[in-house]
Amino acid sequence: MKISNNWLKDYISTDLNSEKIGTYLTDIGLEVEGIDKFETIKGSLEGIVVGKVLTCEKHPNADKLSKTTVDVGNATILNIVCGAPNVAAGQIVAVAVVGTTLFDKNGGSFTINRTKIRGEVSEGMICAEDEIDLGNSHDGIMVLDETYEVGKPLADYFDIQQDEVYEIGLTPNRTDAISHYGVARDLHAFLTCNGIDSKLVKMETYSAESEGEHSFSVEVENNDLAPRYIGAVLKNIKVGESPEWLKNRLKAIGLSPINNVVDVTNYILHAYGQPLHAFDLDKIGGNKITVGNSPKGTKFTTLDGVERTLNGEEIMIKDGNQKPLCIAGVFGGLDSGVSEQTQSIFLESAYFNPVAVRKGAKFHGLNTDASFRFERGVDPNNTKTTISLAVKLLQELTGATLVGDYIEHYPEKIKPHNVIFRYSKLDQILGIKIHRGKVKEILKSLEIEPLNEIADGLELLVPNYRADVTREIDVIEEILRIYGYNKIDAPQKISFTPVKLSFDDQDGLENEWARALQANGFYEVMNNSLTSVEDETDAVKLLNPLSGDLAFMRKSLLEGLLENAVYNINRKNADIKFFELGKIYHKKEKYEERKQLAILASGRNYSENWLLPKGNTSFYHLKAYVSLILSKLNFDIVEKPLQDSRFSDAIEFSVEGKTVARLGKVSPKMLKKFDIEQEAFYAEIELEECQNLRNTENLRFKDIPKFNKTRRDLALLVDKSVLYTQLYNAAKNNRSPFLKSINLFDVYEGKNLPEDKKSYALSFELLNEEKTMEEKEIVQVMDSLVNVFKKQFNAELRS
Repeated sequence: MKISNNWLKDYISTDLNSEKIGTYLTDIGLEVEGIDKFETIKGSLEGIVVGKVLTCEKHPNADKLSKTTVDVGNATILNIVCGAPNVAAGQIVAVAVVGTTLFDKNGGSFTINRTKIRGEVSEGMICAEDEIDLGNSHDGIMVLDETYEVGKPLADYFDIQQDEVYEIGLTPNRTDAISHYGVARDLHAFLTCNGIDSKLVKMETYSAESEGEHSFSVEVENNDLAPRYIGAVLKNIKVGESPEWLKNRLKAIGLSPINNVVDVTNYILHAYGQPLHAFDLDKIGGNKITVGNSPKGTKFTTLDGVERTLNGEEIMIKDGNQKPLCIAGVFGGLDSGVSEQTQSIFLESAYFNPVAVRKGAKFHGLNTDASFRFERGVDPNNTKTTISLAVKLLQELTGATLVGDYIEHYPEKIKPHNVIFRYSKLDQILGIKIHRGKVKEILKSLEIEPLNEIADGLELLVPNYRADVTREIDVIEEILRIYGYNKIDAPQKISFTPVKLSFDDQDGLENEWARALQANGFYEVMNNSLTSVEDETDAVKLLNPLSGDLAFMRKSLLEGLLENAVYNINRKNADIKFFELGKIYHKKEKYEERKQLAILASGRNYSENWLLPKGNTSFYHLKAYVSLILSKLNFDIVEKPLQDSRFSDAIEFSVEGKTVARLGKVSPKMLKKFDIEQEAFYAEIELEECQNLRNTENLRFKDIPKFNKTRRDLALLVDKSVLYTQLYNAAKNNRSPFLKSINLFDVYEGKNLPEDKKSYALSFELLNEEKTMEEKEIVQVMDSLVNVFKKQFNAELRS
């Protein structure tokens, strides 16, 4: 937020310089991020003098240049090479002498030096009006009239104003300070309570003279949408250019003057924080303003020329024929705006429902100065005062006549709110005791009125413009702001009471998984839950999205991880090992929200080194990571193929019929969407399903085996369609009490085998925990396994 120092001092009288004011504003929470110099003419015409062209002849070495001699006073004649087509002898001109710095429209600058141009000495520059910020033309040099005295500084002929502009980083809660008057009011409270002289110029309602009567009316269809609405009818308006003082005020804070009517509304907005809107009276049908909603699907063109489709929930300003004129508190309409032909206006000042304004602004993707203030809540008590001040200015600057009385809708007065405040709580929070009289002085300076003395405190009446002060702790913060944070000494020691922390089981599982992945070289990422989607099926759409790119809740964690991947790949980091713990959202018969662990791997599986060969991440690497995570569930996991458009090849893990994980190779179509040219592998694990299984898990202590394990190997010839998981599950389901582990250590296809066959080499570890196993027991277990494999898979033993 930009605050002009000159403008600020219209409301507060103080001898403090801008640096000191900036320091005090920061001390009270209005952080000044910088102070910029503003000049109504850039450079203030410093170094620019009035000169007279004595001679002008063609440059000997350039067709488009002229060689001139220029008198700049004090018997000084300068040789200047000029490229302007209109330069001629006898002209009175503006001359930038050597050493002068000129500023361009883009904020750049350059210094005039003595130089040679095509072999001819040039000792200055004859200026065009745009080169010294006196206009926009660059067709030729600026020719002055004979009243300008040669040798005199050009600045003497212009009323150049200088200002200093504070750039304030305003926090969202400080709606009371979104104006010059609001900042002045807050600064005055601090200065008076700290013994520094200052005087605040209070806002006062202006009683304008009116003529005649009008038949114009206002109807508010829903009082909740516009609790207070005031309008004024003004005629005999002459739309034109604003006076210099008004233009300079607006320019100082970065606004471009438009015309005297619009400039007045902008002035009131930034002076007092109250948005106003002016309608061309002749474009309002039915001699009436209606405040309410328009039907969903209604088309409406705003001032920027964009046709928008209304959703039926915006607060709309309509005419007597229900034609929409303005999105209330957000943006005006193209068909009812003020133009050079406007002669009469209807001026609006209102307090609109902040929530309704915010929804309308977000739905249409609009963020205007008006919506910024209405969304946060303007002061309903200022609507009458600010419109009266605007009427006063319009009468002075446009010759406007106020017709009849103000039209006001205010069915129920908005009252200030009460807060109970205790001195003991103040002492506890601050760690010091502030004199009670000082506390009351600070509250009075903030216009927070003590209603009643109560035991150990006060019942306070908080003004409407302090919508952020609703609790006792808010009052304490206000007292501390004005008293001064710097007056509170930092304690030499900190006392605290240890508390017993409890952890959710789900948090424990998440941390366990995260540690396991980090130990294997993965990095955790956190992505936005809001996104855009191509397929809206089952998608959860926001009613008031921040933008079109953030209109839906994410349906999968894959897209976010792929965005992370492409960001890294584009920065020469192609070895991707990411994981995210986050929620996904679907809308089926009802809304669903599930938390998942998502894993993405691509590129090399480990950094290049001398010991290990180069190897890219594969499906089996990813499967190993997922198996590592799920292994601690101690449940039999069933593996089966998965059809999913996100994958080209994928499998699904389930326990007791419930899916716990999906993993596979990301489809080429998905990778192409993100411009990723290398293979990528993705897995997602259902956190809540795993947690439920973990909750039913029975943990048992096992003694360290006293007897040695026995290993036996089998080489099985099976159909190519048979998966290792099927063999594994068949062996486990045989339920031998002596079978402790199964491992696949070789897979072979090719030479000496039928085309439709492959060979699995499996190892089996056997253990009898009560004695050393005898050979006949081992043979019995292995024969049983061989029979299972033969029966279920037509397996053959290879020698």
